Amino acid sequence: MARPRTVRAESNTERTQQPQPKVYVLKRKGGIVYRMSSDATTYDSTLNSVRAIRYCPNEPSIYNDEQSNYATREHIIFEEGVLAVPVNKPNLAAFMDTHPENVVNGGSTFSLLENGKKAEEEMISEFLVHDAITILKDKEIKDLLPVAMYYGINTRQSNAEIRRELLREAKANPSAFIASFDNPIVSVKAEIIEAIEYQIIKVSEDGVYWFDSSRLIIAIPVGQNGVDVIARFCMTEKGATTHAAIKEKLDQLS
Repeated sequence: MARPRTVRAESNTERTQQPQPKVYVLKRKGGIVYRMSSDATTYDSTLNSVRAIRYCPNEPSIYNDEQSNYATREHIIFEEGVLAVPVNKPNLAAFMDTHPENVVNGGSTFSLLENGKKAEEEMISEFLVHDAITILKDKEIKDLLPVAMYYGINTRQSNAEIRRELLREAKANPSAFIASFDNPIVSVKAEIIEAIEYQIIKVSEDGVYWFDSSRLIIAIPVGQNGVDVIARFCMTEKGATTHAAIKEKLDQLS
């Protein structure tokens, strides 16, 4: 009987030493498609000289003086700010790693994502920021005002100033910023803030009142924010009548 063949498990060290796919990301927004030239120059410390490099898919070397007369250049294309380089394109990876605009070489255009889970997490984070900024850019100011109020931003500023402050929020927590546009508490809180500004209701330390009659709407527990309390109340079945009355009064002002 043949002796069973022993299969040796691959170690983590061996796995990491094998060629790995690489992912490069733009440091600034580059649109849906960003084309980067396949030509550049870089300093070769070994030869102490400046050398021309270019990406040619059919050439094993990235250095012009080592390429054949049949070398054919090809543009480098980032899609949604990302360039994925598979293991079967080592010349493209070498070009990107050597390029002077790579952050590791002192550039500012793109950088290499680390392999593994951290790379995936960083990519997701980059995409979220990109999506949040896109929403901010595409939305009309009237659609941004409720979100601005929710974040406590002064809406009496110019539109540019409002967008600038919202940009800070979008970058600081992109997932929460994106979710705020579908969060019902955001629009309700914006209505409450407007109702206070137009003297429909007033908030005191102990409760929220109708401005004209001083009749109590809801008491405020000690240590809680009055705007948050009345906003949550308006979203309940018990507070639906109050919410409807506030909206009606606001509609009369427009």
